[in-house]
Amino acid sequence: MAVQQSVGPDSYFPGNGDPRYRVHRYELMLDYRPGPNRLSGTARINAIAGRAPLTEFQLNLADFRIGRVRVDGRQPHYTHRGGKLRVRPAKALRAGAAFTVEVHWSGNPKPVSSPWGGIGWEELADGALVASQPVGAPSWYPCNDRPADKASYLISVTTPSAYAVVAGGRLLTRTTKASTTTWVYEQSAPTSSYLVGMSIGKYQTVLLGDPGLGGVPMHGHIPAHLLPKFSRDFARQPGMMDLFQQLFGPYPFDEYAVVVTDEELDVPVEAQGLSLFGANHVDGARGSERLVAHELAHQWFGNSVSIADWRHIWLNEGFAKYAEWLWSERSGGRGAQQLAAVAHRLLSSLPQDLKLADPGRKSMFDDRLYERGGLAVHAVRCALGDDAFFRMLRAWLGLHRGGAVTTPMFTAHAARFTSEPLDELFDAWLHQGALPPLPMAETRATA
Repeated sequence: MAVQQSVGPDSYFPGNGDPRYRVHRYELMLDYRPGPNRLSGTARINAIAGRAPLTEFQLNLADFRIGRVRVDGRQPHYTHRGGKLRVRPAKALRAGAAFTVEVHWSGNPKPVSSPWGGIGWEELADGALVASQPVGAPSWYPCNDRPADKASYLISVTTPSAYAVVAGGRLLTRTTKASTTTWVYEQSAPTSSYLVGMSIGKYQTVLLGDPGLGGVPMHGHIPAHLLPKFSRDFARQPGMMDLFQQLFGPYPFDEYAVVVTDEELDVPVEAQGLSLFGANHVDGARGSERLVAHELAHQWFGNSVSIADWRHIWLNEGFAKYAEWLWSERSGGRGAQQLAAVAHRLLSSLPQDLKLADPGRKSMFDDRLYERGGLAVHAVRCALGDDAFFRMLRAWLGLHRGGAVTTPMFTAHAARFTSEPLDELFDAWLHQGALPPLPMAETRATA
């Protein structure tokens, strides 16, 4: 479907992205040397101007040396300061016109600053990884860095042959010449810039389960010494995939991969078709299994159906949190009602000043948003009943597959699956700070 564009700058990051155009496709050709942490790249960006002629436009790109910029093969005027590559074509681009931008850059990639510390490209002790949520993508490539601007990607990475490159999407080719290997990945599904994930390291690759005919290939990429623990911790991921396809609809991408780095990460990070875990999330006792479910659920909620503006982040995190509860409910653990009660008790002891529908930039990753988001989803389930609730979810994910959505779009959609008004429910859970009573219903997850 056509990606829905949000109008105007992003609410929380108005300096990121440019709503005057949208990107159709990125083709990135990268060369990375882990030792000196040296990255050089060429980006070919196919874009479409918006409703007004473009006399100039901007891309987001961190502090690299720019070698060359071209617009439709012609040299434009450009400036590169403060993470913004401002480009003025030799001739204004017509409204609705397709155009191509080529950028050559090089330097030492590093995380970009954010309210949560450095994010984006991270040099590891032996390799690198990319974890860009929410604004880290410009740490390694030029992009229109707004979640609503979704594009397909072709990514070619050349690196010393001792290292494996894992990226979201389908591996097209792997070609070794002398001491280097070039890995080429294709992500054909529309992808937000922050969801382009990648890891470069020394990994052993394993197949998770037998996908069978028409199944979803799932691979794990892990340091060899963590393989025994990984095999237990991720053993039930194929079961998660089966359940989520039953409840949410078909898996929206070609493949799914998980990477475990040999270093600790504060939290796992989702990317499109790929999730990144730290060595601390592998303990051989399934201690992080809820996080395995959470990251997989993001492939539907957040990646396939993305948010048009960061203020709507509860649509990503609330549903991924609720997917944890659904997995627990279906796999012999505590039911969603029990887990909702635990979350409600926790929230009742914390400040009640967070509004889900617009939490503010400082609180967009607050633990309360995750827990309250899960409770809001549970409240909708209790109001609709299981049959209508899961029909509603599958319809939502099918209708907006590959697109970008907002909170009002979701509330209007959910209201169509019941004859009872939901206005008070949504106002209490999404727009007020006070914690509503615990939602109650005799529920059991059924497809």
